[in-house]
Amino acid sequence: MNNLMDPGFKNKLISLSNLLSSLVSRDIKARYKGSVLGLAWTILNPMMMLVVYTFVFSVVFKARWPGGTGSQTEFALLLFSGLIIFNVFSECVNRAPTTIISNPNLVKKVVFPIEILPIVALGASLFQACMSFVVWIVFYFILYGLPNISILLIPIVILPMILFTLGVSYILASLSVYIRDITQIIGVITTLLLFLSPIFYSVEMLPERFQSIMRLNPLTTTIEQARDVMIWGNVFDIKIYLYQLVVSLLMLIIGFSLFNVTKKGFADVL
Repeated sequence: MNNLMDPGFKNKLISLSNLLSSLVSRDIKARYKGSVLGLAWTILNPMMMLVVYTFVFSVVFKARWPGGTGSQTEFALLLFSGLIIFNVFSECVNRAPTTIISNPNLVKKVVFPIEILPIVALGASLFQACMSFVVWIVFYFILYGLPNISILLIPIVILPMILFTLGVSYILASLSVYIRDITQIIGVITTLLLFLSPIFYSVEMLPERFQSIMRLNPLTTTIEQARDVMIWGNVFDIKIYLYQLVVSLLMLIIGFSLFNVTKKGFADVL
């Protein structure tokens, strides 16, 4: 407790926070550096994605969501809410294997806290998710008016997924320094997860024998809970949520511990 009150500790915490925000800001700006529209793409990209996916799945394949009204606009909002969650996980996990490899100059600096590199990727991904969420809110308001007040629970809903994603990112970032094949494999895995997660369809649409398998997917619960609070106006099951939170915390602890053990050899390998 005394350490938390120590001015030196507070100054280090403030410095680390400033460094993190600076790196996240630089990462976001670097994505659109040189483009004419710049940061406007953070809004345009999710808008175009929403239109394309809606056309393909609700117009071409005529997909309908069970329990809903069957309208194309509702399907679009349901689909996009799932994609927002998935994209945070996918982007972080896809970037994780190159997080350390692509920053050898930072890794070899004794004073630089390389532990924050996966957090930087997560922060940039969450920024894009927030922009997508704004697009979702605007479309929902235009079509249906104000969303249910339960939407305010969305930060709580996605917390376990954020912790889980960070844990997986630490594992991939550390192992990929020694096993470069991970970089090639992870892209295939995230593509498979896109179609094995309840994004384009509901879990209830699957035969019962596959539903239990689908729920082993760590993204399934978060996607379903996000739709509950964003669209259906339901409050998530607290028991399921707490179980998911505990599992996510364990994943984060395992990932961070592995990262700390393996980071001692990063500079030598790079």
